[in-house]
Amino acid sequence: MRLPPRFVNTLVALLLDLVALGTVGILVVIVCVIVVKGIAYIDLNFLFTYPEDMGRHGGVFPSLIGTIFLVALSICFATPLGLGTAIYLTEYTKETMMTKTIRFGVESLAGIPSILYGLFGFIFFVIKLKMGWSLISGALTLTIMILPTIIRTSEEAIKAVPRSLRIVSHSLGATLWETTLKVVLPCAAPGILTGIMLSIGRAVGETAAVIFTMGSSLRLPTSLFDSGRTLAVHFYILAREGISMEKAYATALVLVVSILAVNILAYYIMHKVIAKYS
Repeated sequence: MRLPPRFVNTLVALLLDLVALGTVGILVVIVCVIVVKGIAYIDLNFLFTYPEDMGRHGGVFPSLIGTIFLVALSICFATPLGLGTAIYLTEYTKETMMTKTIRFGVESLAGIPSILYGLFGFIFFVIKLKMGWSLISGALTLTIMILPTIIRTSEEAIKAVPRSLRIVSHSLGATLWETTLKVVLPCAAPGILTGIMLSIGRAVGETAAVIFTMGSSLRLPTSLFDSGRTLAVHFYILAREGISMEKAYATALVLVVSILAVNILAYYIMHKVIAKYS
C-alpha cells in the first residue's frame, strides 16, 4: 500500500523535528544539571582565588588563567599553519599525489585518540626536547591535535567561494596572492572562523593530552615553561579522586559558560563579516 506523498512528507518532517528536539534536549539536560549543582558555589571568590587543600576549598583562578593561556597559544600556533595548508591545497596546487597524501595525513590525524597525542607530546616535547611539563609543551601538543579541524574546515570554506570571483579579480590585474588575500579569504571567513571556534572548543575541553604535557600543578603559570592545570583537568581530578564534587560542578559550570561566551562572540563576529561582504 502506497502512502500519500503529503502524509509521507509530514511524517518525515515530524521525525526530523523530533530528532532535532532530542539533540537540543540532551544539551539542555546536561547544562541544567551542571547549573543546578554548581551555581550555588559560583561567586567572585571562587573565580579569583587560589585553590586550597588540593581544591576542596578556594577557587579556580590559576586554572582559569592556565586555560586561557593554553588555548590562546594553541590557536596562535595552529591557525597560521592550518590556514596556510588550506590555502596551499586549494589555491596554489593542483590535485596530485602530494595533495592526496597531505589530505590523507590530515584525515588520519583527525582520527587519532587524544591519549595518543598526549603520549606523543610527553615523549617528544616533555622528554626529548626537555621542555618538561609546561605550558609550551601542552600548547604544541594541542596545536597538532586541532590542526586537522582548522585545515579541513578552512579548505571547504575556500572551495565554496565561487570561481567567478577569482576570474574577475585576475581579469582586473590582481595576482594570485592578492586575489586570495582580498577576495577569497574574506568570503571564506565565516567558515574559517567556524573551524577555529570548533578547535577552541576541543582545546578547552581536553584533559588526557594536557595532563601528559602540561601537568596538573595548582600554581599559576607565569612563563611558557611553567606547569599548570586547565579547568577541564581541574574538574576531572576533583571528580575522579572524589576531592569535592561541589567544586567539580562549579568548575564545570565555569567551563561551560566560558565555551558559550566564546561561541556567542564567534557568531557575532561571523555575522559582522557576512554583513560586510554580502
